[in-house]
Amino acid sequence: MKCFSRYLPYLFRPPSTILSSSCHTEADIISTVEFNSTGELLATGDKGGRVVVFQREQESKSQPHRRGEYNVYSTFQSHEPEFDYLKSLEIEEKINKIRWLPQQNAAYFLLSTNDKTVKLWKVSERDKRPEGYNLKDEEGRIRNPATITSLRVPVLRPMDLMVEATPRRVFSNAHTYHINSISVNSDYETYMSTDDLRVNLWNLEITNRSFNIVDIKPANMEELTEVITAAEFHPHHCNTFVYSSSKGSIRLCDMRASALCDNHSKFFEEPEDPSNRSFFSEIISSISDVKFSHSGRYLMTRDYLTVKVWDLNMESKPLETYQVHEYLRSKLCSLYENDCIFDKFECVWNGADSVIMTGSYNNFFRMFDRNTKRDVTLEASRESSKPRAVLKPRRVCVGGKRRKDEISVDSLDFSKKILHTAWHPAENIIAVAATNNLYIFQDKVN
Repeated sequence: MKCFSRYLPYLFRPPSTILSSSCHTEADIISTVEFNSTGELLATGDKGGRVVVFQREQESKSQPHRRGEYNVYSTFQSHEPEFDYLKSLEIEEKINKIRWLPQQNAAYFLLSTNDKTVKLWKVSERDKRPEGYNLKDEEGRIRNPATITSLRVPVLRPMDLMVEATPRRVFSNAHTYHINSISVNSDYETYMSTDDLRVNLWNLEITNRSFNIVDIKPANMEELTEVITAAEFHPHHCNTFVYSSSKGSIRLCDMRASALCDNHSKFFEEPEDPSNRSFFSEIISSISDVKFSHSGRYLMTRDYLTVKVWDLNMESKPLETYQVHEYLRSKLCSLYENDCIFDKFECVWNGADSVIMTGSYNNFFRMFDRNTKRDVTLEASRESSKPRAVLKPRRVCVGGKRRKDEISVDSLDFSKKILHTAWHPAENIIAVAATNNLYIFQDKVN
């Protein structure tokens, strides 16, 4: 049971919401965050297999300029822990990814996945209940036909609003390795699920069959040199998708070329600077997230130390490179020893593709303005978030004299990390997951 507390911190400036569970367990740690296509709903998944959906309040007539806050709309258990008896393997219930489908009617649909199974959920409202059945009594028990002397017309009676989440499809038994990403196609009929070595294409209506569109598994597993880390469909062209690898490369594929996309259409990779070569080079070059811009013209990738923006028409080098926490380069040895170097940070675009955001340690998150080239480090924490207070930029100093408002790189808390973030598709509202806390920040309302 989660107990939610609320107050108003905020982003570049605030008011908004923080939702947290005070009794924090491993199962409460948020593992994915996703706005729907309108931004009216926000879904989070956690390590306990739960999905929590937040809905934005409507604007108040008395305060038309006050934008609505997000409140809990529906909570449901999406996945349960399982056991693979053939492989003697436990399958965690942790939600790896959530993806919304565009809304077609009054109900909402979302895909959620753990390591092995993707589920399609329907979230709908019910404010009426049928009464007056002929074959059942009001308690739902079957009536004796001999006692039925007249026919009734069932009627719908008003009832308290109830939000129901029901599983509509279960897509399973198609992945040998752990699913790391899912992506809904722009045709809204298909989606793909990706594990370490394969990408599968599904029809949303068919659960017992998928098509393998990428397979990088070598005949001899000892020859394996890289794994797939993320994949996404192009936002407008249903035949195009990209997938990234642990070697820091991105492949753009066209499904019109062949059924199995063995050969890529484009290959994006930045040549390594020999002067920066080290034992950790291959680990920190692994791409943890890849995202198309809303326009479909650019690609954004996140590796351990940087965010890169690629132009789809230029494969040789990234268009822009942003240093997220370059000050950690001297700490790679200790980050390797405590396994932090394997953390998978995500990255997101704002609605206009002009600002990008990604997380860091110490509950810091970074924003980069592509037009002005300015960047800012902000902190998501209870201590720094007072009601309606403006979030102050944070700075990290490396050695030398430390100013009053700076924090030393040696005092960063690596157990506090922001891996998952989301940006409202049309407004300056962001959601930041810091362990078991969800911070929702919005731009200042005048």
